[in-house]
Amino acid sequence: MTMHELIEQLETLSKKTNEDWFASLDERKQKEIEFHNIDKDTTLSKDRYEKLHENAKFYKTTQLITEHVNNWIAGHSKDKIFLDYACGDGENAVKAAKAGAALAIGLDISNISIQNARQLAAKEGVSSNTYFVQGDCEDTGLPDNCIDLAICSGMLHHLDLSYAFYELRRIMKKGGVILAVEALDCNPAIKLYRTLTSHLRTDWEKKHILSYKEINFAKRFFQVKE
Repeated sequence: MTMHELIEQLETLSKKTNEDWFASLDERKQKEIEFHNIDKDTTLSKDRYEKLHENAKFYKTTQLITEHVNNWIAGHSKDKIFLDYACGDGENAVKAAKAGAALAIGLDISNISIQNARQLAAKEGVSSNTYFVQGDCEDTGLPDNCIDLAICSGMLHHLDLSYAFYELRRIMKKGGVILAVEALDCNPAIKLYRTLTSHLRTDWEKKHILSYKEINFAKRFFQVKE
């Protein structure tokens, strides 16, 4: 598949995300859209925004992880087709584009996130090699074997992995690499943090955190390292 054909497919996907598409999603996914549209709304009042993001203070402890992710993107993205899987506001896709990705794709179920991501790409001067599209990560609509690199950054616990892992394997090229950054159930500090911030999560997210069981399940689809 050529780059032109891939972009045509992305444009086709963009045209499908309308009211009918939303209505076709199951209730869990509709609630995810509603939740994340509020969470990513930059027009909220300062008090409302801070209340929704009161857990931000906990993320100061993840600086080393952030540095690892940034270095990985910078070192691997050049000339690659990069997917920011459940991209949020698109920061990782933009980093990949700035690192020389041939095309950095951001996919997210929240239309507000996609709007924010496009604005960020324009601000950072990488609109020409980024493409952001609202869609379902469990049923991306992307062609088979089209992605060189993908990042799953703190989002797998929002998905039904029996669909998501199959979909990721389908769209990755042979030899493609996925970096997954995810909280694990075996970490007592993370479990405490999730208990303290349960009011900031969807019902699905409250009940799902990855464990060694999910890691072993991933081995059915991928060669799992590190």
